[in-house]
Amino acid sequence: MSLPPAPMLSGEEVGDIHRETLQTVAPLDPLRTANAHDPSITFEEYLYWAEITRKEEEAANALYLSSRGPSTITTLVASRFSKEKHPPPTSTGDASASEKTGSEQGVSEKAPPAYSNGNNGSDAIVTSVTEHEWKQASRAMRTAGWGGIFYLITTDILGPFSAPWAFAQMGYGPGVALYTVFGAMSYYSGWIIWKVFLGLDSDRHPLRGYGDLYYRVFGPVSRHLVNTALGLQLLLFVSVIILGNGQAISQISKGPDGNAGICFVACLIIFMVAGFGLGQIRSLRRFSWVAHISVYLNLLVMFIVMGVVVNTLPNFTATQASFGETFGPGPVLTFGGTPPDGLASGGSGFIGSLNGLNQAVYSYGGCMVFAAFLSEMRHPHDFWKSLLIAQVFIYVVYIFFGIFVYSFQGQYTFNPVSQGLSVYTWQTVTNIILLVTSLIAAALYGNIGLKVLYIEVFQEVFNAPPLTVSRGKWLWTALIPIYWAIAFVVAAAVPQLPAISGFIGALFILNFTYTLPALLAMGFWIKKDAIVEGEQFDPTTKTFNFTDTGVKRWVRGYMKRPIYNTWNLLYMLGGAATAVLGVYSSVEQLIAAFSGKSAATSFGCASPV
Repeated sequence: MSLPPAPMLSGEEVGDIHRETLQTVAPLDPLRTANAHDPSITFEEYLYWAEITRKEEEAANALYLSSRGPSTITTLVASRFSKEKHPPPTSTGDASASEKTGSEQGVSEKAPPAYSNGNNGSDAIVTSVTEHEWKQASRAMRTAGWGGIFYLITTDILGPFSAPWAFAQMGYGPGVALYTVFGAMSYYSGWIIWKVFLGLDSDRHPLRGYGDLYYRVFGPVSRHLVNTALGLQLLLFVSVIILGNGQAISQISKGPDGNAGICFVACLIIFMVAGFGLGQIRSLRRFSWVAHISVYLNLLVMFIVMGVVVNTLPNFTATQASFGETFGPGPVLTFGGTPPDGLASGGSGFIGSLNGLNQAVYSYGGCMVFAAFLSEMRHPHDFWKSLLIAQVFIYVVYIFFGIFVYSFQGQYTFNPVSQGLSVYTWQTVTNIILLVTSLIAAALYGNIGLKVLYIEVFQEVFNAPPLTVSRGKWLWTALIPIYWAIAFVVAAAVPQLPAISGFIGALFILNFTYTLPALLAMGFWIKKDAIVEGEQFDPTTKTFNFTDTGVKRWVRGYMKRPIYNTWNLLYMLGGAATAVLGVYSSVEQLIAAFSGKSAATSFGCASPV
């Protein structure tokens, strides 16, 4: 089954590779190739085509880099704003492939030519499909480089403005320990997704999202469960961002004198409407350029916050409105370990620490969209660069910023921290900047979340057109406002930011980031390692000659890497146990918030800040 590693080849050699491949495999089957979830395609067949694709990608990437020439600021800016796409030449036998223009190679305005649902109800199949045509169709959206993906990962994960509040619930020691452990585990989970993606994605059968990984390892039921949960989680992500920025708009509207300001529900509506526009971006390549701005603006807000907290008192008005009279004016206190009862706004003792832990989990959540990022990369092998640099950068920011702000605001630290500034001018400046960055993040979550729902529901159930054709683009435009409106309803119904974000972190993010990747790793490597010498996939008959099946086969796969598989089992169980504890603590916090401590009520005008 194994293929030799891909060498760095010339364009002529790339064509030779492709011609040799075509001589050893059966012609393209349009129906099987177009159906992303064909039950007749086995795990072993996915492995086979993935190995071929990885080999061709290495060769094509070498050709792309040599033909592109050196990168300069001018070429970088021009490529970002150019409407013409220039994907790398695919490994085709056509000698002119590398000379085709971007519009000829990038078929983003056309649906993949291999398959038609047939609006008349018949199973109309377009059979005049070449290998070259299918490759161009499947790679039409694969234009993002690893640098752009670094910014997308950073935009997706980086959320430093809850880190100080998490330290306020846990203390210095537990805070540093938990942020370190969860940061390392988050990287490991991302590594798992990257390796499994490389092992199962191919030009013939491209992977499009997180749920597809589980489908190819565990079957269709797992895909539906994962995609449903993922779509719900990303929707709740958008709800949390609407809620947080509704609070920011509310603070701005109150003015320096602290008057009543705009009705809180109206503040949420304002941010929701703003999301309608940015949510129209469909391609992650375009998002990566917008994400550059978000990262630098977040850093700017961090520096402003650090400068302000050194010289001013906490925002006692906001802490009293959200956490009750106990957090009125008083001395600032910090702790090396768990804060004493009554000195943690997230709850007393173990409950408070768990709520702080939920925020640490929430801070690292994001690997569930890594598969979507990988699916739009020109060269997925480079993803490790994006992941490593982003995770190290994010970890350093969390630790430094969390400790710094907590040291000056202690038990009065607010979530998000920018709304805990007592000077109205700086509070307003940071709120306005964060409105921009949060809108970008919310649009990114909405983009991935709606794509999951679009593919899972609209395309599969209602035969909706692909997003690469005109009708699909118009349907996307219509669905964006509906998606954001649903997120608004959730935000207005539960206006308690720390509690609802902690609940989402425990129920969804922790499982998606830690529990499920461990399960995926076990399934993937056990099935892959169960393959023995003599077993192979036949591309002509599309069959795999299994020597055995059942429990014996899975035991053999497990024992190929017993230590590694046992580690993943313990990792999965630990993630599940932590999720249960996190849900319990966040529910307790929600009960406490709605018992009268907070000024905000469901769909009410009173603001929680």
